[in-house]
Amino acid sequence: MNTQNKKSHYMKWLDPGQMHRASVQWMSELKFTRDEQLFLNDLVKEYTLPLTDSEIFGESQDIIGAILSAEKEVVLLLKKVQAHENKLQVMLDNVDQLQQEKAYIASHWKIQSEINDYLTGYRTVKAKLFKLVSMVMKKDKNKYLLH
Repeated sequence: MNTQNKKSHYMKWLDPGQMHRASVQWMSELKFTRDEQLFLNDLVKEYTLPLTDSEIFGESQDIIGAILSAEKEVVLLLKKVQAHENKLQVMLDNVDQLQQEKAYIASHWKIQSEINDYLTGYRTVKAKLFKLVSMVMKKDKNKYLLH
């Protein structure tokens, strides 16, 4: 017996309320991240001189570059989520528009994936910055204790 293995593409159907709540949650997380980045910028400014130390300059430059890139990306994601939320009407208009509704749901899942990837990468960069600044602070503290 020869059976063919068919792959079916299953997409979970969400109701408009679920998608709206998800969009609101995304906006909240992204806005918090954007505010948090202001704190990180202040942290970098406060420790600029020690972060330019030749021993860690390359690492500092990479991390700061990644944070600046994340700042730009969060703005784009906020705009994307807002545009997505504005198009939610297609799901609420009581008109059967199966293709547009499928496209909206597909974009919903795509945005969710993009945000998850972004937040994962951002948390990694943030942890690296905290580790680096912590190391600089300890080194600075030891310098003052020795004098």
